[in-house]
Amino acid sequence: MTRNFDPAPVPGELLDRLLEAALRGPAAGNTQGRDLVVLEGAGQTGLYWEATTDAGWRRRSTRFAGLSQAPVVVLCYVDPQAYADRYAEADKAGGTGPAEWPLPYWIVDGAFSVLLLLLAAQDAGLGSAFLGNFRGEEPLRQVLGVPEGRVWLGAVLLGSPARPDPPTSSARRARRPAAECVHRGGW
Repeated sequence: MTRNFDPAPVPGELLDRLLEAALRGPAAGNTQGRDLVVLEGAGQTGLYWEATTDAGWRRRSTRFAGLSQAPVVVLCYVDPQAYADRYAEADKAGGTGPAEWPLPYWIVDGAFSVLLLLLAAQDAGLGSAFLGNFRGEEPLRQVLGVPEGRVWLGAVLLGSPARPDPPTSSARRARRPAAECVHRGGW
């Protein structure tokens, strides 16, 4: 994950390709109940930072200066009602629906889109970072006009990486080897 961005704009054609890639992810029942709000340039991305941070956090953060330079912020929203409606349609009625699912698949489908966006950015040579939503969901919804009922999964920052981009302390954690994580034929 990139933590220091160059503020240069992402070319529109490239951004469109990345967004298309994000929307190609699988979706339960082909519901496609996810939407991407794209904020470009400091005037728009500033709306995100104002809604989700406060002056104290910005002052204390060692990463804010670099993160806030990202020229694009993509917000992923999912629509649980779209799944309820889809699974009430004739071809899905009688099977299991959202009330019986072991987890909310709209979250899974939205996460697929986020991952595809991150991978497409990497393949295009751009920097990217996923930021969880820890505060400001309602103010952000209001300022952007997001319809009621949508669930915000988080933000993807996009842009060219700037230097230095020192790794976070989490990057020092060793990766678990495949032999510890892959269980063939059973645990």
